[in-house]
Amino acid sequence: MYCEGRISLYKHLLEQRRHAYPMVVALAVAACFLSMAPNGSLGPPLAPFALALLALGWVLTPVPAGERDDVLPALAVVAAAIGLCVSARISPDLARRQEVWLAFSLGLVMLSNGWFGRFRALAAYKYLWVVASVFAFLALALFGVEIHGARLWLRFGVIQFEPIEFIKLFIVLFMAAYLAETADVIASSRWWSFRANARHLGPLFLGWGASMSILIFQRDLGMSVLLLATFAAMLYVATRRLDLILGGLGIFCGVAAWAVHRYAYVAERINVWLHPFADPLGAGYQALQALFSIAAGGVLGTGYRLGQPLVIPEVATDYVYAAWSEEFGFVGAVLLLALFLAMVLRMLDVARRAPDLYAKLVATGLAATLGVQIIVIVGGVLGLFPLTGITLPFISYGGSSLVSNMLLINLVWAISRQPRRA
Repeated sequence: MYCEGRISLYKHLLEQRRHAYPMVVALAVAACFLSMAPNGSLGPPLAPFALALLALGWVLTPVPAGERDDVLPALAVVAAAIGLCVSARISPDLARRQEVWLAFSLGLVMLSNGWFGRFRALAAYKYLWVVASVFAFLALALFGVEIHGARLWLRFGVIQFEPIEFIKLFIVLFMAAYLAETADVIASSRWWSFRANARHLGPLFLGWGASMSILIFQRDLGMSVLLLATFAAMLYVATRRLDLILGGLGIFCGVAAWAVHRYAYVAERINVWLHPFADPLGAGYQALQALFSIAAGGVLGTGYRLGQPLVIPEVATDYVYAAWSEEFGFVGAVLLLALFLAMVLRMLDVARRAPDLYAKLVATGLAATLGVQIIVIVGGVLGLFPLTGITLPFISYGGSSLVSNMLLINLVWAISRQPRRA
């Protein structure tokens, strides 16, 4: 019995060490990036070691035995380190705040590991996520702080955060739970049967409603597009009904056209996108400076700390991709997108291998949330779409964005756990 216990302990230690390999490599890469940060831009010397211990603890926290995608959290840590490096380049004060948020995020995902390990229990609270979203919207409407024309922030003393970052997770959890129960019925309903569709699609209109309300009341075109795209991806995976997707898109386009004529802030975003040179020293200044910075970077970039990203207003949030592209060039810009692509593809692979529809829909929705957010903000910086106020995950400065995206990755990592094959 004693020998069997020793053997079992050695096997457990070997398994934990194997799980830690991707994170160790990620921490080595992260250390290379953080070593380039200007002196004094980050916290005391012990801070990087604390972050490293928290990151290692993420994958070494005891979890149910089985295979899991340990590369996914490692990629998230590399992305967060790159974001911290860019923040240190732009503003040491912002970098120190982001460092605190990163430590908080890593500690939170460690604490949530056991709870997320039982993620299927979240399906029982599907309407709670709707109630939480409604309360968040009401809080924004009553107490929200308006910045640059959009009311998206709540402020408590020195702490300011965006409830929208967590609403996107709540919508995914609600959609996954509801569609897991009704997908077969919705898929079999004919598009011309109004009664059958209205009966089962009624609660799903909350998904469209959340997207529309953000556009109408918060005047945030980017987040409304993000929620609508996530909603459409999950609905199509569950039902394969293209008519519902096209119908929802038509309604959204109609509301978006109304918002452009109703709100000057939304119309200005569209005009800047279409005619950036019409007002180069006013409304179009940010967009043009971002394009000039990307052009200045060329193929290999100007070099870290050798560019001029501070000429771009709001560079730490909306235009951080332009700052990165200027100093690391086309090669660095493509490598960063490749890092994001690897994360999204691994999340979609988790969805593909999920053993039940609920897990598949949650992983699909979270992958769509991350992927669409990256496409919208990068496309906005490059001038492919109107620029929106959403952040580039893990890279832009923002505590609420960092926390929500770390929780997003942790939930998909929990879904990836599969029984060990013989």
